[in-house]
Amino acid sequence: MTGASRSGDRQTSTALRADEPAMDRFRRLVEDRFGARTADYDELWSWSVRQPAQFWRALWEFFDLDALAAEPLAEGDAAVLGDARMPGAQWFPGIRLNYVSQVLRHADLPGAAIVGLDEAGERSEIAWSELPGMVAALATTLREQGIGPGDVVAAYLPDIPEAVVAFLATASLGAIWSGCGQDYAPQGAASRLGQLHPKVLFSAAGYRYGGKDIDKRSDSAELASLLPELVAHITIGGDADTVSDGGPARIDYADALTTDAGDAEPVLVDFDHPLWILFSSGTTGRPKGIVHGHGGVVVEHLKAGALHGDLSSDDVFFWQTALSWMMWNYQVAGLLCGARIICYSGSPLYPDADRLWQIVADEKVTYFGTSPGQLQASRKAGLEPGRDHDLSRLRALGSTGSSLAADLFTWVDDHVKGGLPISSISGGTDIVSAFAGGSIGVPVVPGELSVRYLGVALQSWAPDGTPLVGEVGELVVTAPMPSMPVHFWDDPDGTRYRSAYFDHEWEGPTAHPDGPVWRHGDWVTVTERGSLVIHGRSDATLNRHGIRMGSADIYEVVEALDEIAEAFVLGVDGPGGAYWMPLFVTLVPDAVLDDALTARIAAAVRDRLSKRHVPDEVIEAPGIPHTRTGKKLEVPVTAILAGRSEVNIDPKSVDDYSLIDWYAEQGRAHHW
Repeated sequence: MTGASRSGDRQTSTALRADEPAMDRFRRLVEDRFGARTADYDELWSWSVRQPAQFWRALWEFFDLDALAAEPLAEGDAAVLGDARMPGAQWFPGIRLNYVSQVLRHADLPGAAIVGLDEAGERSEIAWSELPGMVAALATTLREQGIGPGDVVAAYLPDIPEAVVAFLATASLGAIWSGCGQDYAPQGAASRLGQLHPKVLFSAAGYRYGGKDIDKRSDSAELASLLPELVAHITIGGDADTVSDGGPARIDYADALTTDAGDAEPVLVDFDHPLWILFSSGTTGRPKGIVHGHGGVVVEHLKAGALHGDLSSDDVFFWQTALSWMMWNYQVAGLLCGARIICYSGSPLYPDADRLWQIVADEKVTYFGTSPGQLQASRKAGLEPGRDHDLSRLRALGSTGSSLAADLFTWVDDHVKGGLPISSISGGTDIVSAFAGGSIGVPVVPGELSVRYLGVALQSWAPDGTPLVGEVGELVVTAPMPSMPVHFWDDPDGTRYRSAYFDHEWEGPTAHPDGPVWRHGDWVTVTERGSLVIHGRSDATLNRHGIRMGSADIYEVVEALDEIAEAFVLGVDGPGGAYWMPLFVTLVPDAVLDDALTARIAAAVRDRLSKRHVPDEVIEAPGIPHTRTGKKLEVPVTAILAGRSEVNIDPKSVDDYSLIDWYAEQGRAHHW
C-alpha cells in the first residue's frame, strides 16, 4: 500500500509520484486487498460501483487517511457506508477529520505551494514551508473574533493566493467557507452570502481585468453593510481600521497574519461537517446554497485529482477560474495531492487569447484546465501555442463549463501538443467534482468523455427508467457518492434538495428498486466502450416533432465555423402544437450574416447531424446571455420567447441582463 505515514515521512508520501501512475498502484492494492479482478479500467470501474464500501475503503487506505482521523477506520462495510439510501446516505459514520490536515501533510515539500499572478504581470508565492504558519495565524485571528465550528466566513475576492489561505484558515476551525467573485455587484453577492448570516467577510481592494484597474473598496464596504451579523471585515490590499464606528472590526489581512498562533492544529470534525457552501446559478430565483462536508470532499477530490488526474508533488496545477465557480474549489484540491497551484486574477483573453498559454509556459504548468471558449478563441485567433511557447512540461489538458467539441480535441493535438491527453469533464457544483472525464492511461476519443469516474454509478436512462447504451438518455446516478450535498442551506425538511435531484417521475413501472436515483438534468450517450457524449441540458430539450435533440451537438457544428463567435439554439413551443427552433449567433469581427453564411450553417448542421437539427432561422444577436459561471441561459430564455409571464430571472445572476429585453422582443415579434 502506498500512503503517507503518521510520522509524515515524505519518502512514503503519495504526493511523490512513483515510476508508475497512481491509478496502477491503486488497482494493485484493490487486487491484493480485496481479491478483485481489475485487469483494465472497465473492470476496476465495475467493481467500484458494485462494491462501493470496499472501493471507498480502498481509497481511504491508499491515501492512509487514518493519519488524519481521530480514530482508525473500523472493519466492515457499515463503517464506510452506514446507509446507502439516497438522499441522505451515511458515509464513514463516527469518523472525525479535517480537510486542512490533508493539505498540511505536504508542508515539508520544497518550493511554492501557491503562486499568484495578476494581469499586470505581478507574481507572488507562498512556500509550502510558510503555509502552516500562515493558516494557523489567520485561524487564530478568526478565533479571536469568536469564529468556531459552524460559523460562516464569507469571501468577496478575485482568484488570489490570499483567498486560498483564508479558506484553509476557516476550514481548519471547523467554520464554513463561502466565496463569491468580485465581478458580482454588492447586491448580487449579498443575494448569496446574505442567506448564510456570515460573521466575517474577506474582501480585496480590487484587481486588474481586461486592461483596467477595478477598484472594489466601495463595493466591499457596501456588501459589508448588507451583512448585518458581521463581527469582522478583513481587507486585502486596502486601508483598514481596527474599529469602524460601532460596526464590524476592520482588520488588515497583513496584520491578521502576525498573530501568534502557537502550535494550532486543525479542529477535527464529523465526516459530514459542513466545509463550504456553493451556490446554484440562481437565474430563476434565489440561488440555492449547496453544502458539502469535509470528508466527502477529501475522498472525492483525492480520487479525482490524484487517481484520475495523477496529480502529485511533481505537478503544477492551473485551472483558470473564479471564486464563484466550483472549479476554484476543484483547483484548491491540487494542494490535497501535494501539487503547486496557480491563482490568476486577470482575464483569460487579455491582451489576447495567448495569455493563458504564456502562463502555462512561464510557470511550467503540467496540468492546465480551461474552457471550450478559451480553446475556441485560441483556434479562431490562429494561435500556435506549441510552436510559440515551451510547453514541454505540459502533460494533460482539462476542459469544462460546456461540452468540448471534437474539432477542438483535434486542434489541441495539431497546434498545442501532439498526443496530449485531454480530459473533458462533466459534473458540477452539486457534487463539486466530475461524474466523468478523462483518466490517466485511458485513450482519448475526440468529442467524448473517456470514462465514468470510479465510484460513480452513472447510467443513461430512457423515460421509463430502462438503461441505454449507444442511445441518448437522461444522465442518472443510481448509487450515492460521498460528495453529494450534505444538505441545502435553509432547507430543514430537505424539500428543495429532493426536488432538485430525486423527485423526477419516470414513465412506467420501472422505478429503481433501491429507491430514488439522482437525475442530473443532462442528455448523455453511454457508448459501448463505456465513454460518454454529453448532448446538453435535458431541461432545455430540443423536441422537434417528437425527436429529442441536444443543443450541445448543434453548438459543436456551428461554433466550428470561422465566422461564428458563439451560438444559442432554443426550442420554443407555440400555440396549436407549433414549434419554433431559432438559432441566434454572434459573429467574429468583420464577419457578416448574409444568405451565404446562413446557407453554410444549415448545410453544416444537416451534413454533420441531420435535417431535423437544422434551425428554422438564423438570427444575429447582440450577445448570448450566460450565468456568471458561463452557462448559456437556455431554459429561462426559451420560456421568455414562448411568452410565459411567470419567468423570473435574477438580474444579478446574468452576465449581461440587458440582453434579456432583446430576446423578449424577438419572442414578441415572432409570427406563429
